[in-house]
Amino acid sequence: MKLATLKNGTRDGKLVLVSRDLTRSTDASFLAPTLQAALDNWRRIAPHLEALAESLEHGAVPTERFHEHDAMSPLPRAYQWADGSAYVNHVELVRKARDAEMPATFWTEPLMYQGGADSFLGPRDPIVMADEAYGIDMEGEVAVIVDDVPMGASRDQAREAIRLVMLVNDVSLRGLIPAELGKGFGFFQSKPSSAFSPVAVTPDELGDAWDGGKLSLPLMVDYNGKPFGRANAGIDMTFDFPTLIAHAAKTRPLVAGSIIGSGTVSNKLDGGPGKPVDAGGVGYSCIAEIRTIETIETGKAATPFMRFGDTVRIEMKDKAGHSIFGAIEQVVEKYERAIG
Repeated sequence: MKLATLKNGTRDGKLVLVSRDLTRSTDASFLAPTLQAALDNWRRIAPHLEALAESLEHGAVPTERFHEHDAMSPLPRAYQWADGSAYVNHVELVRKARDAEMPATFWTEPLMYQGGADSFLGPRDPIVMADEAYGIDMEGEVAVIVDDVPMGASRDQAREAIRLVMLVNDVSLRGLIPAELGKGFGFFQSKPSSAFSPVAVTPDELGDAWDGGKLSLPLMVDYNGKPFGRANAGIDMTFDFPTLIAHAAKTRPLVAGSIIGSGTVSNKLDGGPGKPVDAGGVGYSCIAEIRTIETIETGKAATPFMRFGDTVRIEMKDKAGHSIFGAIEQVVEKYERAIG
C-alpha cells in the first residue's frame, strides 16, 4: 500500500491512502489520524489499512484526486532521522574534494549522522537559504521507516522492522561542512531540513526490486530540467538497510517512526568514478561528486553548487515506467528575514 500525509492546517497533516497509480486517495484518518499514529500501532492498524487500500483500488470507497503538491513529507516531523552513508564510493569522492583521508574502516562499518527531524520539507517546498556561498547541494537517497527496534538488534530483527520505503533529498551545505567537521563534533548547520517523497510505500509494493535490504532501481535526479543522475540504488550499496538499522540500534532502541537514510546513491563505472549521463554514464545524485571528478580529471571543479532559481527533481520508476513514490520537486529560493 501507498500512504501519504495531506496538508490540513496542522503540523502533522492527515493520513490518506493513495492508489498504486498515484492518481487517487482516500481518507484513512478514521483509522489513524496521522502516519505516526499508524506506526505507533502498526500491527493492529496495518490490516485495516490494507483492506482500505484494496477497496481504494477497486473503487469501493470515496476518493479524491491525489495532487502531489498537496502532500507534506509522509512524516512531517519524526522522532528520529539518522542518515547513513551506505555508498562508500560517494564518501570516498566527497572526502577527496576536501583533501580528507579515507580510513579503511569506512568499508567495514557504516558512517551515520543524526539529522534534524523537527522540520522536514514537503516534496514541493522550496529550499530556502540565505546565501549561495553556503554551497547548496541536493543529495538523492532512499530511506526506510521502521517499527520499534530493540537495542542491540540483529540484522534479521532490523529487516523485520522495516515498514515503509520512501525517497529523500538530504540537502547539504558544502561550504559549511569542512569547518564544521573540523571542530570534531559533526554536522549541524551544514545539514538543513530534508525533503521526502510525496508517498511512502510498503515493501511489498516494490516487487522483486526489493530484496529485504536494497532497492534495485535507478534513482532519477534531474537538475534544472536535465538528466543529472540515474544511479541504481541497489548497486555499490556497501551497507544494506538492515545493516544500517542494526548499526543505529547498537546502543539505543529505535522507536516506531524512526527514519533511516541510505546516504547519497552513487555508482562506480568500471571500478572508477562515474560519468555524467550525457557522456554515457549514470551520472550523480549530488553536485559534490561531479565537482570531485572534474577536479580529478582537470584539476578544477567546473560545476557550481545550486543557485537561487535552480530546480531539482528526484523520482524513481518501476520497471514498467510508473512513478512509485511520486516526485520531490524543489526550487532554491533566497531567504528574506522578516524585519521588525
